[in-house]
Amino acid sequence: MRILVTNDDGIHSPGLDALARIASELSGDVWVVAPEHDQSGVAHSLSLNDPLRLRQLGDRRFAVRGTPTDCVILAARHILDVPPDLVLSGVNRGHNLAEDVSYSGTVAGAIEGALLGVPAMALSQAYPRGTREQVSYDCAEAHGPAVISSVLEGGLRAGSVANINFPPVGPDEVEGVLATRQGRRSQWRAQVEGRNDGRGNPYFWLTFGHELGEPPRDTDLWAVRERFISVTPLSLDMTDERMLGSLSSVLRTR
Repeated sequence: MRILVTNDDGIHSPGLDALARIASELSGDVWVVAPEHDQSGVAHSLSLNDPLRLRQLGDRRFAVRGTPTDCVILAARHILDVPPDLVLSGVNRGHNLAEDVSYSGTVAGAIEGALLGVPAMALSQAYPRGTREQVSYDCAEAHGPAVISSVLEGGLRAGSVANINFPPVGPDEVEGVLATRQGRRSQWRAQVEGRNDGRGNPYFWLTFGHELGEPPRDTDLWAVRERFISVTPLSLDMTDERMLGSLSSVLRTR
């Protein structure tokens, strides 16, 4: 099995190395193609107005000056002589739950794999508040190979992605693995923080709240909060079927 590993935190991310080790437990044919720099929050963006710069860092390890989506396309269509059998994206520094999925470059890397017809999974490691600079990937490394194998055994539908989130606990503290649905926070706290530079000119940072709140028990938010590994199948078809039915009843053709 040929596995393509990518991420959005960048080629030098410890989470990427953790995922490469996870992949190596599943296959001896692992390729790493990841962004040159941190691409967190770029979602499923493409580089259409700038060239993609490619740098080889080692045997089957490449850095791309572009987005996670760029990396997967370049790997599948140029770097690899044979397309991958599996795309793994991550391990992201921080969870990708609920609304995070819309912004995540990690999830987007997996989505691009699915669009290319390859089974794909996104992996993310939650961490306790205040420990962003000392994130441990031990939980993901300890449980990742078995979870990935189980998902492959269960089968990934064409056009689907498995979004896997590991709770912010040690490997022995995990309560289990749950199949979940994508949750939604009761309050999405996107804020704008204004500051002034040394010349008095204003600039702004976007800030986000990540409180999990009191989510329903069948959601990714609840699972990770309760120390479960969450596996959420995501569909690339974003059609709102209920709204489609109601629109069909009011929209008429001549």
